[in-house]
Amino acid sequence: MKPTLVVLAAGMGSRYGGVKQIDSVGKNGETLLDYGVYDALKAGFKKVVFIIRKDIEKDFKERLFDRISRNMEAEFVFQSMDSLLSKKQIELSKNRVKPWGTIHAVLCAKEVINEPFCVINSDDYYGREAFEIMAKHLSTLDENSTEHALVGYVLRNTMSKSGSVSRAVCTIKDDYLVSMKENTKIEFVENKIISHIDNKAVEMSGDEWVSMNFFGFAPSALVSFEKYWNEFIEKNISSEKVECYLPEGASEIVKTNQGKLKFYTTNEKWFGMTYSEDRDNVKKELARKTEEGYYPPILWEK
Repeated sequence: MKPTLVVLAAGMGSRYGGVKQIDSVGKNGETLLDYGVYDALKAGFKKVVFIIRKDIEKDFKERLFDRISRNMEAEFVFQSMDSLLSKKQIELSKNRVKPWGTIHAVLCAKEVINEPFCVINSDDYYGREAFEIMAKHLSTLDENSTEHALVGYVLRNTMSKSGSVSRAVCTIKDDYLVSMKENTKIEFVENKIISHIDNKAVEMSGDEWVSMNFFGFAPSALVSFEKYWNEFIEKNISSEKVECYLPEGASEIVKTNQGKLKFYTTNEKWFGMTYSEDRDNVKKELARKTEEGYYPPILWEK
């Protein structure tokens, strides 16, 4: 069974200062996401599902979706503050200022996911090797499987010189995930890598394995995510900002023995669009890869 790619593309882009999901970084107007979807298609994914905000629909279609949909099966769904909430919950969350997070986003796409699927961010470059690893794993699963997976990256290969990043630090045993801890602010401080967590500044070695939200799930994970989301929203319905994170929901699957997460690794070097200052570096990296023949001069057929 060929897997589906699910793209988290409904973020607000507050640190970037714009709609980075559809910002042009290629010579022919390609976005960073064009390259990720291209890599996924080459690796064996059959379909892509984008999770977006309603307010960017027109620009999203014109700048990205229409050309991708001409080259592979594609669709999009919307994530909003009110998605999946009851009328009572909508009233209780009227002061909400941030999206509900990545678990919420994935559940917004539940009705169009019918096969094993991989989840990625829209503003991160993962490298083709990661897609090949995940496609191979997911193609062996059926809908009742509980053998999920993720591809981990070396922390030092995922840092930005433009500011702090959010990474989930992984604990691994015998090639399976034991736990993940979301570190929402990791940054360079005088050439050291520092994580600000639990009101403490903790120095990291840089060799830690971290999640970049590159997960692979059998459809059975959606049942676990629904349970996790329902428990989360019951506790946090009045919160303005707290989010329901995918790494923590995936960890819950392991912790409660609902399934396992096979931990694959890659030495690919991350680059991405966290800050507006990152854009020039992304353009240079993609231009270099195109010049070296890693990507064709024109990604998609018209």
